[in-house]
Amino acid sequence: MMNNSFLNMASIVDFDPLNPSIPATKVEITVSFCVLYTQAMGNKEWREFGRTEVIDNTLNPDFVRKFILDYFFEERQNLRFDLRLEKPLGGIPGKKCGTVIVKAEELNNCRESVMMQFCGNKLDKKDFFGKSDPFLVFYRSNEDGTFTICHKTEVVKNTLNPVWQAFKIPVRALCNGDYDRTIKIEVYDWDRDGSHDFIGEFSTSYRELSRGQSQFNVYEVVNPKKKGKKKKYLNSGTVTLLSFLVDTEVTFLDYIKGGPYQLNAYAMALKAVGEIIQDYDSDKMFPALGFGAKLPPDGRVSHEFALNGNPQNPYCAGIDGVMEAYYQSLKSVQLYGPTNFSPVINHVARYASSVKDGSQYFVLLIITDGVISDMAQTKESIVNASCLPMSIIIVGVGPAEFDAMVELDGDEVRISSRGRYAERDIVQFVPFRDYIDRTGNHVLSMARLAKDVLAEIPDQFLSYMRTRGIKPSPAPPPYTPPGQPLQTQI
Repeated sequence: MMNNSFLNMASIVDFDPLNPSIPATKVEITVSFCVLYTQAMGNKEWREFGRTEVIDNTLNPDFVRKFILDYFFEERQNLRFDLRLEKPLGGIPGKKCGTVIVKAEELNNCRESVMMQFCGNKLDKKDFFGKSDPFLVFYRSNEDGTFTICHKTEVVKNTLNPVWQAFKIPVRALCNGDYDRTIKIEVYDWDRDGSHDFIGEFSTSYRELSRGQSQFNVYEVVNPKKKGKKKKYLNSGTVTLLSFLVDTEVTFLDYIKGGPYQLNAYAMALKAVGEIIQDYDSDKMFPALGFGAKLPPDGRVSHEFALNGNPQNPYCAGIDGVMEAYYQSLKSVQLYGPTNFSPVINHVARYASSVKDGSQYFVLLIITDGVISDMAQTKESIVNASCLPMSIIIVGVGPAEFDAMVELDGDEVRISSRGRYAERDIVQFVPFRDYIDRTGNHVLSMARLAKDVLAEIPDQFLSYMRTRGIKPSPAPPPYTPPGQPLQTQI
């Protein structure tokens, strides 16, 4: 079992004393930088790992410089982030009153990123000897109305119709998670001496960009000075969004947080139905079989293999034992088609055919993705089994069409094979997707699933017993604790 103590990363905030040597002449709030400290294993000393650049005059700093450090799965790694907010102390004019330094703990960032690509068309010509060398600059708007630079594209040389490379940017950096916040984009002509010529600008938002390539995302590049001077000025060209793709970064830690045994649809169905039906089994030992896989060590394909790896004794202790065998088998077998149902149905039918006196009744639970490769053989197996003390529950998982399963269910048309009809309906089918609760209440939705798949079992059981004239055994006498006198109720 994995020890998740390393997830508890420490966030330690220290207080620095006032530094009296800084003159009190500043009037603007400055977030100077963020400093990352690391702690070696077994060592209490904090060492500076790196620091960001300085960003002035904003309460929403977006540090371009990133910290890249190794993550070790087997170690607890403590990190400390110091964010420094500096503001001069007011006091007697001309006196050095010092600076207050406020530190804050880093907040978790939104892990959505977006991949975008843009192109330009008929941009203004700015170079005397050539066309233009255009590039884009993206700015995120802040709550106070200011703008913070968040991305620059590369320069495309000597063209008025550039196609810039696709780039990836965190959504937090682009709009701080506010999809309607203004994003300003400026277009420049690059000059070697750094005095880049302004071509024009336009504004958009994350929500507009998320529409993708469309008429909504063709933007006129406007130079306000030109527009003010020239009456007939329309624009300085256009910029078009070519693609927009959202991506959420997932990491090893996401899987660890989710737990090593995150229930998939197969396991959820198995647990929901099994936990109810197991109460009707006296010894709670269940044979668990898999079908449609290549088995080690030779890779032979099997449609009737023991999930616990022991063909001589495929029984598992309780539904928890079945779940454990299922997870273990996923590690050792390779799922493989085709998918044949008839072998497992015939397997259970062999047991049921040997006990027809009503002392035992067998329920086969099949969980499948809906692809049947041996439909004719399966129908024949079900027709043959319909005269035996057994029922079949089928739970279909995944997005497949389940027409074949509905036919096997036989609620509307009794199933038949080669002119023979099933003696009675023994199959109940439900699609798992009908029971997915969008609010995330898996307990309630799985209770509904179990209720519906087990609803027909009592009638199927009774129809077998009645047609064969099998009477219930007399109930055992009520339990009387030792030493207690028998009481007669009148």
